[in-house]
Amino acid sequence: MKLSSFPAVLLCSSLALGSELQKPLKTASTATTSAAYESHDAPPPYRDNLVSLHKSLVDIPSISDDESDVGKFLVDYLAARGFVAQLQYVPPASNASESSRPHFNVLAWPGPTRHPSPKVLVTSHIDTVPPFIPYTRTDEDPNSDTVIAGRGSVDAKASVAAQIIALQDLLEQGRIAGVGDSVMLLYVIGEETSGDGMRYFSDARGKLDPPPDFKAAIFGEPTEGRLVCGHKGITGCNITAKGRAGHSGYPSLGKSATEVLLRGLVRVLDTDLGSSEDFGNTTVNVGVIEGGVAANVIPERATARVAVRVAIGPELDGGKIVAERLQEVLRSVDEEAFEFDCKFGYGVVKCNCDVQGFETTTVNYGTDVHNLEGNHTRYLYGPGSIFVAHGPDEAIRLGDLERAVEDYKKLILHALES
Repeated sequence: MKLSSFPAVLLCSSLALGSELQKPLKTASTATTSAAYESHDAPPPYRDNLVSLHKSLVDIPSISDDESDVGKFLVDYLAARGFVAQLQYVPPASNASESSRPHFNVLAWPGPTRHPSPKVLVTSHIDTVPPFIPYTRTDEDPNSDTVIAGRGSVDAKASVAAQIIALQDLLEQGRIAGVGDSVMLLYVIGEETSGDGMRYFSDARGKLDPPPDFKAAIFGEPTEGRLVCGHKGITGCNITAKGRAGHSGYPSLGKSATEVLLRGLVRVLDTDLGSSEDFGNTTVNVGVIEGGVAANVIPERATARVAVRVAIGPELDGGKIVAERLQEVLRSVDEEAFEFDCKFGYGVVKCNCDVQGFETTTVNYGTDVHNLEGNHTRYLYGPGSIFVAHGPDEAIRLGDLERAVEDYKKLILHALES
């Protein structure tokens, strides 16, 4: 990657792709700008701390299932700055290997109290997708146009760094004096794979002393600095087609499982499995297809793995509804050939986006918002673009990271005051 030419590419591709693929849920409100992150002459007082924290996070590899080192770093970092910070052990999945390292979420809140009463949860995830990409930046002396690259520089260590600096700045300014322990930080593992970190925290929070009763949760993901009104749900199926083997010179003597599977998948792709005005069409990605044993043998078995982005509700059952529709379509091709192993997932997830000073959007990817149970107001916001996350050119402008600090401060105050 040529970082010298990347800033223009990052901006232009982000705007172009956003206009094609994303549809705002409502008319965007006018964003309020802040001199702290717009002015080249007056960098925010926290710039050095923000850059340093973000670099430390990106420098530590934390691919899903190997997040322990970055979690321990965060506990030490926060404890050294007056937070009560602890690791929350997350039990391994039932299919985990014996050699798997222990997994931990990170919980923290402003000290010195050991028994906080948090009303607002500020959270993101510390795991990343593979492969690890080392930290680089375009300027030794950072400015608002500096481009910072590396795995997790956007998704989601940008959110983690901006959230922590935002809360620190509010505390240092005395803007949440007396209610500091009303904000809890949570950084979870496993978001990029199964969501086990957030699900475990949700299930186990009743064991905390006292159990937190959140009235709001602020989730950090790359949203290009817009407040998200909602995102698509997700479901997935492993599909198996069964046929009858035979000599390929005599197709009538067998039944091609691969042919049946392909005909079924084409019909699925041509079918509206569910659409809505706010979230568009349900989309199907056929990620893996396997089948047959040799080119001259009629395949007896073929499989496909599909991921479905669900554009309908309700949140609890939307995934199941779409998975059942998908199965019906396949059975319309062949009533007997197919077997299914579907994880029903969830339907569209709606978030609160009625906050003055923010532009709004909807997104097509899944998050941990659904995995935190409770009757709390949900906000989804973060710096950086999803269009570079997970790719070889993952990078973010420092100015966007600084803007996120200011926006997270607004969201924290809004959530505390609402």
